[in-house]
Amino acid sequence: MASRSQLEELEELYALAQQVTPRIRGFLNAVVEVGSGRDPDSAVSVLILALSDVLYAGALLGASRDILPPERFEPDSGKDLDLEPLRIALLTVLDGLDSYLEVIDPQLGSEVGVGLLSSDLTMLTENLTHGLQHYDQGHEIEALWWWQYAYLSNWGERGASALRVLQILLGHLRLDVPDDVAQEAQFEALMQLP
Repeated sequence: MASRSQLEELEELYALAQQVTPRIRGFLNAVVEVGSGRDPDSAVSVLILALSDVLYAGALLGASRDILPPERFEPDSGKDLDLEPLRIALLTVLDGLDSYLEVIDPQLGSEVGVGLLSSDLTMLTENLTHGLQHYDQGHEIEALWWWQYAYLSNWGERGASALRVLQILLGHLRLDVPDDVAQEAQFEALMQLP
C-alpha cells in the first residue's frame, strides 16, 4: 500500500501532466499546421507562440524533481513515426530562413555550428510525440519521465535555439525597412505637420 507522501507525489505528477500535455499537443498541432504551408506568412509568428508555450511546459518539467518511471524498462509506445515529410515541409515553408549559426556550447567554448530550424522543430516533434504516445496509452508517469529527460538532454536546448532564431527573424521582418522607404515615410509625416 502506498504511503501518504507517495500518494501526494503521484497527485503532483498527475497535476503536472495536466499542465504540460495540452501545451505539448498545441505545439504538435501548430508545427503540423505550419508544415502544411496553408499560411506561410504567419509561420514565424505561429512557431514563436507554439515554441514559447511548449518551452514553458519544458521549464515546468525541468524545474521539477527527477521523475522516475514506474517500470525499469520503457513500455513499447508503438510505431515510430516517419517525420521526414514534416521536416521537408517545414524546410519548404521556411525557405531561405531555415539555417542559422550558433555557439554550440557557450559554457565550454566558442565553437560555432550550423543549426536548421526545420531539423530542430522535427526533433522536438519526435521527442514530444514519443512521450505523448506513452501518455495516450495511460502511462502518464512514463510520459512525464520521457518529456523531462528529453527536455534536459536535447529538446529544451534545441527549442530555445529555434525560438531565439525565430524571434530575431521576426524582428528583421518587422523592423528592417529600406532607407528610401523610411525616408519617404518621414517626409510624408513631416508634410502632415501643421
